[in-house]
Amino acid sequence: FANFDPPVFLLRTCLAPVGVQTVEDPGDADISTQILSTNNNSTEILLEGDLLVPRTRNAMFCWSNNCLWRKSADGYVRIPYVVSSAFSDWDRWMMDRAMQAFHDSTCLRFVPRHDEYDFISIENRDGCFSSLGRAGGAQVLSLNRQGCLYHGIIQHEISHALGFQHEQNRSDRDQYVRINWDNINPRMAYNFHKQYTNNLDTPYDYSSIMHYGRTAFSVQYGKDSITPIPDPTVQIGQRQGLSRIDILRINRLYGCSEATETKLD
Repeated sequence: FANFDPPVFLLRTCLAPVGVQTVEDPGDADISTQILSTNNNSTEILLEGDLLVPRTRNAMFCWSNNCLWRKSADGYVRIPYVVSSAFSDWDRWMMDRAMQAFHDSTCLRFVPRHDEYDFISIENRDGCFSSLGRAGGAQVLSLNRQGCLYHGIIQHEISHALGFQHEQNRSDRDQYVRINWDNINPRMAYNFHKQYTNNLDTPYDYSSIMHYGRTAFSVQYGKDSITPIPDPTVQIGQRQGLSRIDILRINRLYGCSEATETKLD
């Protein structure tokens, strides 16, 4: 009981479903290490480690209305979803908690599917991965039970489904990070190609839930593939949850009300 934390313990006791075991995020690996480790043996063809190759369009372009979820007349963006029966009550609670953060600060609402044609199908496949933006029809968002059910990873994959790319691949990244090509397997170098991104008039965000850690796709343990500049000690790759700028971008991309955006100031 040396590490007993009464407030956290009480919170889990009150919020966690009865009869299920809580799983603490160890916090000892950055988001890319956890995702890439889980996806190591995946049979899916993935871009940048966790993006599904699209069926009908270029996965790297998603900021037109064609791949955004539609806003209703009441100002909310309702995103239908279904959850596989392979998940436990605890798994579902983790998903609900991750989704609630979007509800609290944006105009997005994740709602159980009725008969909508476009929806997210959350499945227990062999890895953590998602399509980029609204793909059309049933689109898989995989959260493998053995490695993906952490708060930040769930939000990371959901953010892909909303249309957001990895932060280190944005068009102006060379001003903020150095890509150490010598430390990257040449066959994996395509994962670091810059993309033509709409940055929504927001600054580069080292603390974004969409930023990979410094050793992603590194050829040698402990060697940086990504180094922040000018300060190489800046932390990147956190998986604790949406950053302030992550939330700001969601509100701007989906045209949420000014009142919602003002709450962040």
